[in-house]
Amino acid sequence: MAELEGLEFGKSDFVLLDEVTMEQFMENLRLRFEKGRIYTYIGEVVVSVNPYRQMDIYGKDTIDAYRGRELYENPPHLYAVSDAAYKAMKRRAKDTCIVISGESGSGKTEASKYIMQYIAAITNPSQRAEVESVKNVLLKSNCVLEAFGNAKTNRNDNSSRFGKYMDINFNFNGDPTGGHINNYLLEKSRVVQQQEGERNFHSFYQLLRGGSDEVLKSLHLQNDPALYTLTKQGVTEMTSNNDRSDHKAVLSAMEVIGFSQEEIRSIHEILASILLLGEMQFESDGESVQILELDAINHISELTDTDPESVSKSLLYRTVATGGGEVIEKGHSEQEACFGRDAFVKALYERLFSWIVGRINNVIEVKNYNPVLHGKNTVIGVLDIYGFEIFDNNSFEQFCINYCNEKLQQLFIELILRQEQSEYQREGITWKNIDYFNNQIIVDLVEQPHKGIISILDEACLTVGNVTDTICLDSMDSKLAQHPHYTSRKLTPSDKTMDFQKHFRIRHYAGDVTYSVEGFLDKNKDMLFQDFKRLMYNSANAVLKEMWPDGALSITEVTKRPLTAASLFKNSIVALVDKLGCKEPYYVRCIKPNEMKSPVLFDDARCQHQVAYLGLLENVMVRRAGFAYRQPYARFLQRYKMTCAYTWPHHLMDSDRDAVETIVAQHGFQDDVAYGHTKLFVRTPRSLFSLEQERAALIPILVLFLQKVWRGALARMRCRRMKAMYTIMRCYKRYKVKAYFWEVERRFASVRTMTDYGKSVEWPTPPAALSQFHNITFMLQRRWWARQVVKNIPPSNMMEVRAKVAALTVLSGERKDWGVTRTWERDYLANVRDAPQTSATFIHVSKELKNKDEYSQVLFSSFCRKVNRFNKSTDRGLLLTDKYIYKLEPKKHNKVLKRLPLDALTGLSVTSGVDQMVALHMSTKDDIPVCLQRGKLCPNQDRVGELVGTLVDHFTRIRKDQLPVKVCRSVVQLHMRGKVKSITVETKPGQTNADFKKSRDGFILFVPEN
Repeated sequence: MAELEGLEFGKSDFVLLDEVTMEQFMENLRLRFEKGRIYTYIGEVVVSVNPYRQMDIYGKDTIDAYRGRELYENPPHLYAVSDAAYKAMKRRAKDTCIVISGESGSGKTEASKYIMQYIAAITNPSQRAEVESVKNVLLKSNCVLEAFGNAKTNRNDNSSRFGKYMDINFNFNGDPTGGHINNYLLEKSRVVQQQEGERNFHSFYQLLRGGSDEVLKSLHLQNDPALYTLTKQGVTEMTSNNDRSDHKAVLSAMEVIGFSQEEIRSIHEILASILLLGEMQFESDGESVQILELDAINHISELTDTDPESVSKSLLYRTVATGGGEVIEKGHSEQEACFGRDAFVKALYERLFSWIVGRINNVIEVKNYNPVLHGKNTVIGVLDIYGFEIFDNNSFEQFCINYCNEKLQQLFIELILRQEQSEYQREGITWKNIDYFNNQIIVDLVEQPHKGIISILDEACLTVGNVTDTICLDSMDSKLAQHPHYTSRKLTPSDKTMDFQKHFRIRHYAGDVTYSVEGFLDKNKDMLFQDFKRLMYNSANAVLKEMWPDGALSITEVTKRPLTAASLFKNSIVALVDKLGCKEPYYVRCIKPNEMKSPVLFDDARCQHQVAYLGLLENVMVRRAGFAYRQPYARFLQRYKMTCAYTWPHHLMDSDRDAVETIVAQHGFQDDVAYGHTKLFVRTPRSLFSLEQERAALIPILVLFLQKVWRGALARMRCRRMKAMYTIMRCYKRYKVKAYFWEVERRFASVRTMTDYGKSVEWPTPPAALSQFHNITFMLQRRWWARQVVKNIPPSNMMEVRAKVAALTVLSGERKDWGVTRTWERDYLANVRDAPQTSATFIHVSKELKNKDEYSQVLFSSFCRKVNRFNKSTDRGLLLTDKYIYKLEPKKHNKVLKRLPLDALTGLSVTSGVDQMVALHMSTKDDIPVCLQRGKLCPNQDRVGELVGTLVDHFTRIRKDQLPVKVCRSVVQLHMRGKVKSITVETKPGQTNADFKKSRDGFILFVPEN
């Protein structure tokens, strides 16, 4: 029983009607249609009314709502029966099928698409690529088959003109692994003739309106269907289809399925050939027949990759083999040429359609399946076949279609009765037989051997001589005169709705249908001259050749007479019914609400006629034969236990059946139920409604109680969870701290014995709580490491080390090179290797100055290039001691030119390049710009870093003061005689030694390029 719908929407299951009458059935059906509820149950059968509008009931949220749910848990829907079929297949490893039936325009094709959409959505949750590929092909195949197999009819803009049965194979996980499509009786006569107000197949209009100008030109076509005989009738008809966008969708679907560009091109060439053949006209001069449009022959020859002469010959002549093995050519009359052309056109399209179906099957078939390795392969079948048809002019196609519907109706009644009876027998419930119309008598009328209409047609087709449709009708009248479901004008002369020698009538389960016998024999013979088969087989187009394997036969070969179209169709339908009979069936019965395709009009007479011939009322009666409702004890108890104090919330009885009996006894309808072995059966809906009403009244109270309890439980759970969280966090933090200490201990355990004292050891990442501790410990370790390194340095080198550390502090990252990698000599003027000619003189002068000025040590000395306030640059000696700065004249035995106290030094400026310029800033605003000169010791030494490091270390260590050092990237600013000057450094081609030149703002130091 469907839930979650109010009574304002009517009964969601026809089984729950108070009385099973046509009036109540129709009233409930109309009410639900008007309220937008297009689906209704009859037990597990879904009755679907075509809404003729888009409805927002097929989205992802709806799919999720029905996924894995029972039929009764949600309102009636296609998804519910789809899920039921899928669950039966997956849980019980049982093959199932969904049979969709109803007349043309009732929504069968759309129903099949939604079923496929649902099955695709609920499978393959792991998104495996191979399964997704199969799903995509299965879904896209609908688009392609609709284009080539559907057409606009007076009843439906997208009517299926063929029957389709699709098997979907599933693996043991319930994921689709492949499938197979069977097609039945394509209405190929539509290619050459349509009833007034109808169109040819969609594929022609899509190509003509959607094909690009370039493609159409190569196919010798124009983008106007009105120009072609086979499509001009459908041009003026209004349709909801957009041929241009549909053409793009079909091309996209073909690419997804796996059609190559060559195959798609071949398909378009065949469609173009059919359209051009339709334009072919013949003219007779009394002796022979000629083709009027010879250009068309060349175009068709080009499109089919055949010889133009062979095309012309096949259309005008027929090759016949005599009994003696002689082969002769027989010319056609104008009528025979037209007949041959039309037969060829129909066969071309039919074989194209069958090839497309086969090509899709090749892609989706299950490959490399091994039951031992892959488990049981289960199947869900989806049958979307043409509905019962009654037209103004009913021909051979309608006869076959209606016979197919008779067979399916017979299967429906048989399976429904059989299922119901087997369930009652299984549960030990007495079965009451229901009177229903058994259409076996109509099925026998059509298919019975030697007596049925198909046998009579086949006999007429096999008879030698000129047997006409009229003679065949006379034969049926004589053999079937006593049959209660057959009549004709000859048998009932007073019935003027039929014509003599033209009409016969069959009283089908869906109503009386009058058939016109004209063309029955030709369509049953389905004759096609062998010349056309050989012509297509000899084509250079591989796709076209593949469609015509029978063209390989020689004209003189004797072959078995092929079965007629009716016999072939009968055999395929019998095989289909057998295939459906061995599966667990689920039914969707589609109803067309009106002939106007209106979303608001409900035609009572039209709908009542469909309800009658679909046997829906009998279906309800069968379902309610003894009991309208049945449910397993556990499920019934779960739903209604709150209505009884002895079963809520849990019962203490021996079994669920005892608890159910207690509920039934408390409500006083013991006489209205029966107890099966596993299920409770309720006879009338009123008993169920009383339970539902009481349950509905209790639900709000229970909801409030459950909300209260659940909120308390949630709060307690939340509290326990938070406590647990804090405990875990506390323990985890403690563990992380300990783990950090352990890891530090492990990594640094042996650093004392390492050559680098652990400098290369990487510190572990600390937890957030120890980040500050980590920083302090890291600095302590670095200091310890430095102490260990320093301990090994000889005392004589300590001054150099301290100077390099000082230079590193102020120059690291600022200046490219500051001489860290070499030994610092400091006193270069006294170094014999660096200044071999003047070192002796400088040593003597240095001793005199030391005695005179009483300084303790020389901090730095070197040759330099200096510029004075008169813009004159000269070579000088620079001597820095712990008390004074001396400027010496090297050419005059290092005569002291100037002495400045070291205390007057306020800072240093250097550049960021590799030049040797240094500006000594003095407190007197008379700074000293010099460019240090490298001596003989090493021509590429950088002495700026040594000078800076020595002075910074001296000021920091001895004077306890910081000496500012500025690293300039472009211009060095200084004062000379109180005036601001700037010095820039530039390279100059050909410059051998660094030298100062005057500029507008100060000086430029030109340095060599290298």
